[in-house]
Amino acid sequence: MALGHFTEQALSDWMKREGPESDIVLSSRIRLARNLRGFPFPMLATGQQSREVLDKVTEVMENEDLKELGDFSIIPLSGISELEKKVLVEKHLISPNLANESRNGAVILSENESISIMVNEEDHIRIQCLTPGFQIQEAWDMANRIDDMMESQLNFAFEEKRGYLTSCPTNVGTGLRASVMIHLPALVMTQQISRILSAVTQVGLAVRGMYGEGSDSSGNLFQISNQITLGQSEEEIIANLYSVVQQIIEHERAARERMQEDAPYRLADRIHRSFGVLSHAVILDSKEAMQRLSDVRLGIDLGLLTGIQPKTLNELLVMTQPGFLQKHSGELLTAENRDIRRAELIRERVQDNG
Repeated sequence: MALGHFTEQALSDWMKREGPESDIVLSSRIRLARNLRGFPFPMLATGQQSREVLDKVTEVMENEDLKELGDFSIIPLSGISELEKKVLVEKHLISPNLANESRNGAVILSENESISIMVNEEDHIRIQCLTPGFQIQEAWDMANRIDDMMESQLNFAFEEKRGYLTSCPTNVGTGLRASVMIHLPALVMTQQISRILSAVTQVGLAVRGMYGEGSDSSGNLFQISNQITLGQSEEEIIANLYSVVQQIIEHERAARERMQEDAPYRLADRIHRSFGVLSHAVILDSKEAMQRLSDVRLGIDLGLLTGIQPKTLNELLVMTQPGFLQKHSGELLTAENRDIRRAELIRERVQDNG
C-alpha cells in the first residue's frame, strides 16, 4: 500500500467502528517496548546497527502467521516529508520521537491502521494496537499475539529478574503501556475533574493529553495509562487500568445526569451555541475548535443533537490538526490561514451531516 493510503484519510478504518462505552471512551491502546539482544539501544546505535535492526524486523514481517492479521506496509521515515510525518503523528500511528529523532526509523502499518509497529524509535521495536471504545483486553490480545510471533524469531533483550530491558527505565519489566482515550466534559464542567484525576494518579496511573506526555487535555480529552511496568504482570496492569477507568466512566455518567437534571436549559444552550459556531464560524483556532467539538459530541451522546454521527467528530479531531489541514490543502499555511481553513472544513462537515 502506498503512503497516501495512510495520510490522505483522517479516519482510520478501525475508528469507523463503535466499541463498548464509545460515548465516553474513544479508543483503547496497548504499546509494547522491545529491544534486540546484542544491539545498542537506538540512541547509541550506529547507522549500520540500526539498519541491521530494521532488516531483521522487516524479515520477521514476512511470517505467514503475521500475515493472518492482514496486509502490512513498511514505511521508512527517511523517505517521507516532514508534513507526512506530522500527519502520521496526528493519527497516532507514530510517535513524535520517531518522527523527529530516529535513525533508520520506520513504521509498519496494517491496512486498517489498528496495528502500528515502530522500528528504531526510543526502543528497537514498539508494537502498538488500537481498538475503538473500551476494549483494552482486545487490544492486549492482539498485541500479545504479535509479540509472541516476533519473539519466536527475534532474540529480545530480557532478564529473569528485570524482565524486558528498555531504553527508558520506566518501561523496564513488562514494557507495557496500556491506555484509553476518554472524553470527560461533564466532570470538567462540574469542576470535579481535578479531584478525580488526583485520585487516579494515586493508584499508579498517569493522566496526559490527547497526544501523550507533554500535551494538554484540549477538548476535554484525557489519556489514562499505567505508570508501573515492573513488579506487576501484564494482566494485573490491565485489570487495574480497566477497574479505574470503569469508575471514571461511572462518575462521568453521573455528572451528565446531574447536569441534565439541575440545569437542562443552560446545558442545551451551551451545546447548541457550539453547534452554531461550528456551523458558521469563519475563523477557528485549534483550542476553540476542540472545545466546541467536545460540546457537540456531548450533545450527540445525550440525545440533544441529532443528524450528526460521532465518527464525523472523530474525523474532525484529526482533520483540524495543523499537519492534516496543510496536507489536505496541498500547501503550507500560515497560522491565520490554518484557522480559516479549519473553520471552512468544519462548516462543510457539520452542515453536510446536520
